[in-house]
Amino acid sequence: MDYSTYEKRDVILDSIADGVFTVSKDWRITSFNRSAEQITGISRQKAIGRICKDVLRANVCESDCALLRTMNTGKPVINKPVYIIDAQGQRKAITISTALLKDQDGQIIGGVETFRDMTVVEELRKQLQKQYSCEDIISRNHKIQELFDILPQIAVSDCTVLIDGQTGTGKELFARAIHNLSDRKDNPFVAVNCSALPDTLLESELFGYKAGAFTDAKKDKPGRFKRAEGSTIFLDEIGDISSAVQVKLLRVLQEKTYEPVGAVSSETADVRIITATNKDLAQLVEKGVFRSDLYYRINVVKLSLPPLRERNEDIPLLVEHFINRFNHIYNKNICCLNDEAMGILLSYDFPGNIRELENTLEHCFVLCQGDIIEPRHLPDSMISSDKDIDVNKFRTLKQMEEIMIEQALRRNRGNRTAAAKELGINSSTLFRKLKNLNTPAE
Repeated sequence: MDYSTYEKRDVILDSIADGVFTVSKDWRITSFNRSAEQITGISRQKAIGRICKDVLRANVCESDCALLRTMNTGKPVINKPVYIIDAQGQRKAITISTALLKDQDGQIIGGVETFRDMTVVEELRKQLQKQYSCEDIISRNHKIQELFDILPQIAVSDCTVLIDGQTGTGKELFARAIHNLSDRKDNPFVAVNCSALPDTLLESELFGYKAGAFTDAKKDKPGRFKRAEGSTIFLDEIGDISSAVQVKLLRVLQEKTYEPVGAVSSETADVRIITATNKDLAQLVEKGVFRSDLYYRINVVKLSLPPLRERNEDIPLLVEHFINRFNHIYNKNICCLNDEAMGILLSYDFPGNIRELENTLEHCFVLCQGDIIEPRHLPDSMISSDKDIDVNKFRTLKQMEEIMIEQALRRNRGNRTAAAKELGINSSTLFRKLKNLNTPAE
């Protein structure tokens, strides 16, 4: 290949918006286009001739090199999200695609990798996550945001807390958040599902037992309250406990003591109690099923969590969260849902709440072989729903705008020009909106 051929090749590569480089079979870079220079901060002169992992310094170079996989299998890698270290030592998000490089005779002479700067998408994701998160809870919803505001005060007070909400709304996440924001955070958080155990077993599980208390009780066993000493115990489905256990729990709250099964003396309990229920405890009190004195003891502060159908502006945030999780679990590179699939989720009532949404996304991951989830990957029962999206559930136009921009950028792999075209706006308008979201446009 003469000089003019090299020159023509470089002109072609430099016209491509994505970063492009090629390597020989010994992994040394043989070409490096202008966009690659701009994304990495490394000049073409310094890159050519060097081993590619020393230039890109990607997090997958040593453990899961995409080019190596393509060399070994002959199959291309498409839009794999990775991180590189640029010339300034900064971590930068990109997506990479790889292919084999062959000569005129079809012989493999190396590989080619293209990569796209995902900094804008990553910064937007971080900005939204920071703005709409508290501990491990993510929400745009105004009711949840109000709870975020008071969680730190609740955490430091050490009072009992009752969290009510439908199954799958994230009650344990809020309990853990309170614990993690409290002075007890260095001790283990202890969770108990009260509805999962029969009465006799629940009592010994909570308070422990002494040797000889019953058949097969050959030695002392500490209960969950003992394990939670100096920490927080979370009693989920508190409305399902029996009257006998209610009496024992009331004593813990009143006197800070309890007796293990078969014990002749009491033990002290320095434990913060957080309870949760999906039932109307006040109604159970009226029916005489739940003790009123216990109800008022556990109901010092009450947090009511709305069902997902009342906070569906959170669905895009939660979808992104679960996609990131399942990409790691299933070793896939799915980026997002297309508009039609997202529209179906936004119009669905989710009787199983966030847990159902999580299961839905996992169902999609099993079926989706590409990088965008489509309606055909959703459960049949969800696709048959023909409800319209209730735009009144979104509090502000800004929220809808954030969602649309975020999704368009993801679908177009960070290509702002393509995203703007899809959104039907000028590129300059998109850049301005990104700046208004406190996200850099460059």
